[in-house]
Amino acid sequence: MALLEKRKSSSRLDDTIPLTCHIEGRDKNDSYVEYSIKVQRGPNPENQWKVLHRYTDFDSMNKVLETSGATLSLPPKKMFGNMDNAFIAERLTGLQQYLNSIAQEPMFVRHECFKRFMDPKNYPPNMDDEAAEQVAMFYRSEPSWELVENLPDIGWRIRKHYFLTKYAGATQKNDRQILSWVEYGPDLYLSMDKDLPAAMKLLTNILHPYICPIRIATAHEKGAVIVRDFRQSGTLKDFICKAKPKLGHLKKYCYPKLPVTMQLEDIRRCGRQILEALKTLQDKGFPYGHLHTGNIIMEGNVARLLDIENGLLGVPSIHRHHLLELKKIQNLEQQDVYCFGHVLYEMTFGKELRAPTTDEIPPNCPPLLEPILSSILTPDACKGNIPTVSELLQLPFFADVQLGPEEKMSLKIPSKLKEALKQVKDGIEQRLRDDQKLVSLTLTLGGYLQ
Repeated sequence: MALLEKRKSSSRLDDTIPLTCHIEGRDKNDSYVEYSIKVQRGPNPENQWKVLHRYTDFDSMNKVLETSGATLSLPPKKMFGNMDNAFIAERLTGLQQYLNSIAQEPMFVRHECFKRFMDPKNYPPNMDDEAAEQVAMFYRSEPSWELVENLPDIGWRIRKHYFLTKYAGATQKNDRQILSWVEYGPDLYLSMDKDLPAAMKLLTNILHPYICPIRIATAHEKGAVIVRDFRQSGTLKDFICKAKPKLGHLKKYCYPKLPVTMQLEDIRRCGRQILEALKTLQDKGFPYGHLHTGNIIMEGNVARLLDIENGLLGVPSIHRHHLLELKKIQNLEQQDVYCFGHVLYEMTFGKELRAPTTDEIPPNCPPLLEPILSSILTPDACKGNIPTVSELLQLPFFADVQLGPEEKMSLKIPSKLKEALKQVKDGIEQRLRDDQKLVSLTLTLGGYLQ
């Protein structure tokens, strides 16, 4: 869905396109006040609409967002005098300040409750029903698998739902898997009849020491079911945030109390392993572009990539809104490296880099890491001088890491599927370039809400 496309209800909506808003006015009724909010998706002023909300709607959203541990600036309730014109005007100003504060937190603006508040047409309350129905169909067709528990809101994707499951014939009592139902995204380019089923079969046959194996991958009309082993240790992001994997992502990640900054040797080892996995995917022509700390599983001293199916299923990268501003990063190889830079930054400082780039690497950065981070995340680097995965692997910082004994690797892509995967890569890159041009043009014309 291109940025200049008119608003419409669509299961292929790009949820990474930011929503901005401005309270235009209010409508005073006999017993309540509704606030008129103008909302815009992306920078295109033609893609606007209005929603009406009462104070109770703000309060309901606030209760969800404050599960993160944040104390937000929602104006307080008032039992008496809340229909006074002066009070209403003051509250309107306070509510706008409240929305402005939410806009500063990426996890808030990505969250389903915020999206539904701003765009109820595309984010209806029954979104979970489709996932529950599809997962129920899976269990009916696979009677040897059993549902253990629902895992709501453990990840940032609105259209991805997680369930803890187990195989009935498992020999280990506590052996558990995680099942995800993923709706197809706007970058789905594989044909539903042949290429997508072939790609799902490929996923279950991939063997790589630094890629998490997939047990089951099945394509359906509206999305896919993916089953892989569940690890109690969680992801790299869980490790950094000292979080329990099964908790909601706002509570886990938004304001961690004591985030971990990793030791230099651990950063080197994990970085080398991640780069090896990226190089294999790139060499084989397998589209990825979805690297972040939540997509890396930690098993002892080994880092393994998760969610390599994302590119096949057409879902957009978590960093896509940043990439729209970085028009020199146009292909998936560069995108992999850019995402790797963000992972390095988070491992080093225990927090995300929230901006697309940084002019200065923090002064507490280890000297050996500073030039690597600068080569990826500074504005100059993102203007076209970003290194390749192969060039990063040749740096002594990563090249001198001693890896374990070689393990068996298998990623054999049939010739017919290779061409289909190339079309996926081309399609993802073309949509990104098109949207980058539209963003640049619209910003020049002053398209964002003021």
